[in-house]
Amino acid sequence: MNGREMTARDVVAYVKEHGIKMVDLKFVDVPGTWQHTTIPTSQLDEKTFTKGIGFDGSSIRGFQAIEESDMLLMPDPGTARPDPFTAIPTLSVICNVNDPVTQKPYSRDPRHVAQKAEEYLKASGIAEVSYWGPEAEFYIFSNVQYEVLPHRMGFSIDSPEGTWNTGAAGLGNRIRVKEGYFPVPPADTLLDARSEMTIEMEKWGIEVEMQHHEVGHAGQGEIDMKYAPLTRMADSLLSYKYIVKNVARRHGLTATFMPKPLFGDNGTGMHVHQSLWKGGQNVFYREGGYAELSQEALYYIGGVLTHVDSLMGLCAPTTNSYRRLVPHYEAPVNIAFSQRNRSAAVRIPMYFSGPGAAASKRIEFRCPDATCNPYLAFAAILMAGLDGIKRKLDPVKAGFGPLDKNTYELDPEEAAKIKNVPGSLPAALDALESDHEFLLEGDVFTRDLLDTWLGYKRTREFHEVNIRPVPYEFFLYFDV
Repeated sequence: MNGREMTARDVVAYVKEHGIKMVDLKFVDVPGTWQHTTIPTSQLDEKTFTKGIGFDGSSIRGFQAIEESDMLLMPDPGTARPDPFTAIPTLSVICNVNDPVTQKPYSRDPRHVAQKAEEYLKASGIAEVSYWGPEAEFYIFSNVQYEVLPHRMGFSIDSPEGTWNTGAAGLGNRIRVKEGYFPVPPADTLLDARSEMTIEMEKWGIEVEMQHHEVGHAGQGEIDMKYAPLTRMADSLLSYKYIVKNVARRHGLTATFMPKPLFGDNGTGMHVHQSLWKGGQNVFYREGGYAELSQEALYYIGGVLTHVDSLMGLCAPTTNSYRRLVPHYEAPVNIAFSQRNRSAAVRIPMYFSGPGAAASKRIEFRCPDATCNPYLAFAAILMAGLDGIKRKLDPVKAGFGPLDKNTYELDPEEAAKIKNVPGSLPAALDALESDHEFLLEGDVFTRDLLDTWLGYKRTREFHEVNIRPVPYEFFLYFDV
């Protein structure tokens, strides 16, 4: 809040100086959703940050069984921010989770996994820090209704920008399907809402580079955050989602990060930019190399693409993720790498080049979406890339490219040589189950956490979706 990370003493002083009444303690569950509990400031002192606050871990998705439910929230003072969405002056603080019996970090705490991944990177000697810049897209709608009943299921979405409203009374300013990038107002009705989101993010301490309407016509948007280290960026991404949803609510709107809320238009992805740095130098840059990439960067890409099926189980972890991952909607279904090419799973941006642009050299992994748990997803991508560097997994020799052409328009013989990402959540989870040894290096991930993840996704999500009829099945089969 003052240009440096706050200490516990700073937070206690800030609370007193600014009349803060409540402290909101936020933490993330295993699927990746923020949870919270709130204490009055009378219960806050410097010891709170070392002793922790008790809570029931058995009521949190993916955490403890009821017979061992006592857990501790450990506030991170460096994440303290005034919450702009509360009527009562409230300070938001992100927490780690500890086991009160062992007094150690909880092995299923996703934030701790991200921190272990950063420690593993330093210990590897390959780099000292990794920087991350996710581009999380979202839709903003004016009305959403859905119901899941034994005799009636369905959803209804509305947007003032929806082409389905051209026949309704109005002024006719509509964006055509897949043409939402970048018309000005009055077609873009959400400029002020996105600008307000941007302002709130900057107040929160998130540096924003750009905001704009996205390709999806009916209210799709994107706000780009400047890169940050892994754990801090995962913190920022959850803060980003919190801000987007709450500003939308201020405007009488609703925001969603579902990968495919609308049929027939672009889905919502989260292209993840990343680079490794050592001694103040970008490990990924080499003058004269393909796309100005170093050999380490190529090996890193080789690791990501070698393990891409497994990564999808953490990076595109919902049944809805695979409604997005279909051809011709800018979705990266083809496992290849390329410079400037948005149809490849890994793109190397080339906005700038030459030694003067060395700091901006990075790779962009385009398969993830924002339904992921960012602490787990970023950590997994990093571990795959590091495995590629350690094992010298050359993406060219492995047949991953470079493929500098539109992968959607290849002739059948050439297209047959390119592998696709998994086509469903079960396929991605099966891949994660069979290919996860690289995640266990350095005890970054644990088998217990992965088993918990796989069990939750299979039983609580895929199974529940799979046993229910959907409306299109009535269209196909009711008259058989």
